[in-house]
Amino acid sequence: MPESKNRKKSDKRSRKNRGRLTTEDAGASKSPLNDADPFAEDLDDLEDQGLPLWYRVTMIGLMILGLLWLIVWYISQGLAPIAAAGGWNVIIGFGIAMIGFFMTMRWR
Repeated sequence: MPESKNRKKSDKRSRKNRGRLTTEDAGASKSPLNDADPFAEDLDDLEDQGLPLWYRVTMIGLMILGLLWLIVWYISQGLAPIAAAGGWNVIIGFGIAMIGFFMTMRWR
């Protein structure tokens, strides 16, 4: 059986310090990111990339309107919002809400 005690030890890092840079290694790193300038963005630029306010209001409004449509239909036992539509009120309510949910796909 080979003896592991006779192995050569690393000059720079011991087993305990593996993965950590010593003070000698810190300045000698050859990463191309060391010379890179830090990237800073203005917060004003980030706000311009989002959705406009009218889009967000419309999206949330459609989801709430669809939910309210269904609630009114169930509470009124089919007499409102459109009595002539009958069971189609469920499809109308879900359709309105689904348009709002599909609008969330553009959310950033």
